[in-house]
Amino acid sequence: MTGFSALQKAQERLQAELTECRRCPRLVEWREKTAAAKRAAFREQDYWARPVPMLGEASARLLLIGLAPAAHGANRTGRMFTGDRSGDWLFRALHRAGFANQPHSTSADDGLRLADAAVTAIVRCAPPANKPTPAERDACARWLAAELELSRARVIVTLGGMAYDQTLRLGRRRGWEVPRPKPRFGHGVEVDCGPAAPLLIACYHPSQQNTFTGLLTAEMLDAVFSRAAALIAGEPPGRPPADGSPAAANVPMTIPPFGGDEPCPAPTKRSLPT
Repeated sequence: MTGFSALQKAQERLQAELTECRRCPRLVEWREKTAAAKRAAFREQDYWARPVPMLGEASARLLLIGLAPAAHGANRTGRMFTGDRSGDWLFRALHRAGFANQPHSTSADDGLRLADAAVTAIVRCAPPANKPTPAERDACARWLAAELELSRARVIVTLGGMAYDQTLRLGRRRGWEVPRPKPRFGHGVEVDCGPAAPLLIACYHPSQQNTFTGLLTAEMLDAVFSRAAALIAGEPPGRPPADGSPAAANVPMTIPPFGGDEPCPAPTKRSLPT
């Protein structure tokens, strides 16, 4: 088995296990409650209502890391950033930069294909009000940690401050040379975490709050992905791609127990919206 095929098999096993996760009772209840109630525009559709797997392959040299699935977006379609306004902005930009074959992402069977890019998130179930608790973030860290272990990314783009902080937190646990003090989050900030780590680029999240107010513009997104493409083309410092060598073929599949093995506790100061 070649390094690439071994890597893909490991990725498929990881994502299959991820989609069965029920560790966070609040998130499980919310994702399923949303799927049962549905939004009027989607009342004829079956919601995915499970943890959302990574979109793309572990061998991709560009990895995007977002916050969490949207209740009526990826929680409905089962694909990252698919079926919501944030995804509209994101995939138009990826298409313009050459990382996607089309500028729209409306359903899991719409023909979208990524080119040397992958998309994941720090929390894999849709949270109430788009706000996971710290306990939920930490309980979900094991999945992103395992994806980072498999990833051959040369550049990581983090979408939003929470994704930025969590990626650097997990990177430090992996031995990345994260600068101290940690660089403050800001759009376009680049963080060099050493020769064994991908270069990280911070980006504002393409949420409606940011795009409607003009905090994030199409030109700003384009600048980030143009920079990522240039870095990849120039082979920046980072993990080597899988190439059939023993190190590449012998892909570890131990999922780190970050956050502990017990179900994450329910929050004490807020409850599910009615």
